[in-house]
Amino acid sequence: LGIRDSNPNCLIQSQVCCRCTNSQNVNAKDFLKALGNFTSKLENVNNFDIIGSKNFHQHERILMYRNFFKRILDVILSFAALVFLSPVMLMCALIIKLEDKGPSFFTQKRIGIHKEPFKMYKFRSMRMDTPHDTPTHLLANPEQYLLRCGKWMRKYSLDELPQIINILKGDMSIVGPRPALWNQYDLIAERDKYGANDIRPGLTGWAQINGRDELEIPEKARLDGEYMKHESFLFDAICIWRTVFKVAGHEGVLEGGTGAKS
Repeated sequence: LGIRDSNPNCLIQSQVCCRCTNSQNVNAKDFLKALGNFTSKLENVNNFDIIGSKNFHQHERILMYRNFFKRILDVILSFAALVFLSPVMLMCALIIKLEDKGPSFFTQKRIGIHKEPFKMYKFRSMRMDTPHDTPTHLLANPEQYLLRCGKWMRKYSLDELPQIINILKGDMSIVGPRPALWNQYDLIAERDKYGANDIRPGLTGWAQINGRDELEIPEKARLDGEYMKHESFLFDAICIWRTVFKVAGHEGVLEGGTGAKS
């Protein structure tokens, strides 16, 4: 029995696993009664996953990778990227500063692991008078707010580079669901259905390389849930590799839109 709980303060936070061997005769009625007594003592438990013996070790491997190895890779790769890409980031910051008054960077309140909010860093690609916490697709005419340099930065996702700092800090991972704005309640609710709010958000992800801005919210959340179920080093490597080609071809970028895929 796997118990998934979005409350990070709960003592039973990740998994409780029970396995019954074939040699044991377990009465289903007694088992359900014992299960009811056990779960009645837990608070804030969202749902239960019955994990078969065939999937048990696979589930353990996913948890080991997610909670240990992936974090080590995130730190190493984000530090290397920060050093390697620092000249590009400096150039972006200077170009923004030359075109428009105000800071080159800005922060947004985003939703992280277990729906805990954090400040996400980005290069400013819009004018200073742009509504701060409004998703681009909800703006009446997003083009009117875009800086000239902001268009090509968004085209090649250069505005996302400061999130390398978030990865280094532990707010984000290289691969994972893209962090929702704090007021994107529809996306957060859809991700809750798949448990996708209970992993670190990412710089890129499975949904990003399968449609990006063109995806409707239910489809985006479904892909995020699919990623969570199959999270692994190989899956992450595929996501990163395909991201390079998607960004180079600026596929799936739909300024001011989401869910416009026909």
